[in-house]
Amino acid sequence: MCASKENPAKGEMRGVIRFLWAKKLSTANIHRELCAVYGPNIISESVVRQWVRFFRDGRTNIHDESRSGRPSVVSADLIKEIDEKIRLFRNFTIIQLSEQLPNISQTVLYETVTGKLGYRKFCARWVPKMLTEVHKTSRMGAALKFLSRYHTGGEGFLNRIVTGDAKLG
Repeated sequence: MCASKENPAKGEMRGVIRFLWAKKLSTANIHRELCAVYGPNIISESVVRQWVRFFRDGRTNIHDESRSGRPSVVSADLIKEIDEKIRLFRNFTIIQLSEQLPNISQTVLYETVTGKLGYRKFCARWVPKMLTEVHKTSRMGAALKFLSRYHTGGEGFLNRIVTGDAKLG
């Protein structure tokens, strides 16, 4: 008996089923072989039976077939409009944005803001995930300025730093 493998890919499992089916093994024996190698809870016998039926009917591809799915309601113009609203008012919530765009669901808005536009919520603001070279240079300059002040002022400089989160409005 072979050592158990963890988390095989679907394609790998289907390839093994196809190979063992080509060797004229029965569905029950194919299932037994898979459980012996991959573990007892890897696949049900009914799924093995389904794939054997597919191969018997002439299917050769072991990968998932493409599906049409739900059509996208997010156009390039809508993405641009959402991005403009984010840049004008970064402290919004998805609910507030959905009130301004009533034809788009909150789920689609969230997926657009995070997935297509690449924003994430940070300190109650939507910010781009990637920093531009200007932002990187600005942050490096501020860090070097603080470091030089720390070297000249010592611990007293650190005690004078005030931090906080103030929301205006």
